[in-house]
Amino acid sequence: MGHPAAFSLAERIAKFAGRPNDRVFFVNSGSEAVDTALKIAVAYHRARGQSSRTRIIGRERGYHGVGIGGISISGIVSNRKMFAPLMIPGVDHLPHTFDPKHMGFSRGQPGWGEHLADELERLVALHDASTIAAVIVEPMQGSTGVIVRPRGYLQKLREICSHHGILLIFDEVITGFGRLGKPFAANFFDVKPDLITFATAVNNAGPLGGVIASESIYEVFMNGPEHMIEFFHGYTYSAHPLGVAAAHATLDELQGRELIDRAAALAPILEEAIHSLRGEPLVTDIRNLGFAAAVDVTPVPGKPALRAFQVFEQAISRGLLPRFTGETIALAPPFISTEDEVRNAVEILRASLRAAS
Repeated sequence: MGHPAAFSLAERIAKFAGRPNDRVFFVNSGSEAVDTALKIAVAYHRARGQSSRTRIIGRERGYHGVGIGGISISGIVSNRKMFAPLMIPGVDHLPHTFDPKHMGFSRGQPGWGEHLADELERLVALHDASTIAAVIVEPMQGSTGVIVRPRGYLQKLREICSHHGILLIFDEVITGFGRLGKPFAANFFDVKPDLITFATAVNNAGPLGGVIASESIYEVFMNGPEHMIEFFHGYTYSAHPLGVAAAHATLDELQGRELIDRAAALAPILEEAIHSLRGEPLVTDIRNLGFAAAVDVTPVPGKPALRAFQVFEQAISRGLLPRFTGETIALAPPFISTEDEVRNAVEILRASLRAAS
């Protein structure tokens, strides 16, 4: 039940993602999308008679929004510690995938680290596959500082999940709708998760998000009388007409102006420019993937995140709005950028690093 524009948008997003037979459940934000995906995963197994599958596997340094489910599976300490009594039970975490000793100054996906996916087998052995509903990962982590997955890592996670009957969820609130030069990171990595969460870029950060669910998951729920609700979940403003209209307009722009192809074409320009900062004051690491990049800076002893904040302030004063998190400065330029604007952004960051040193 819903308005026609919501149904047409769902079909359009599924086709855009290269999953034309899949279904979309609309929510209002990335946080709601994550909690929705978790509920779908647990309910799916229960509907199949596997009610013991309730455990969710997240990852250290992961960010999945600010809902109770999202912070429970996330791995950023500052987002969790104040709310520990509210955490949902039955959660475990994979190790994060960033090791500067082996991955420092990587261009694109690091060659080291595929073996880190084998940690999922250890967790399966510890908890037993019959208790695990899903694994949720960001294909590229954004909030913790543009952490790029090693080559082969996501493919191996897919293989392990398929082998043990565990659902694989990609949290694509950061990567969805073109950040890596493809519609979704799942297309970029050529890995098919069972569920994809999205928000933010679907309508240029308006109140809309959603979950793309594979057709096979959807069909499991469609087994009752037609007049009954199959999945007891939803939000008052799910698929609100204003958010849906903005999403249609955004997709018109992305597709009509070929902006995702533009992001893919600008990615090598950003890579070349950002890695030219190696050797500049404060720089301890540089990494990039698609149309996103990050620079780690030397911390101020005893004052976490202060140095990155100082660089951020210098950049703001020079007309550049980067993101800072911990000791990381991240850049994710608009898709409408020109080559000169991308290079100029990096030059402003260069001046900001020097000024903050």
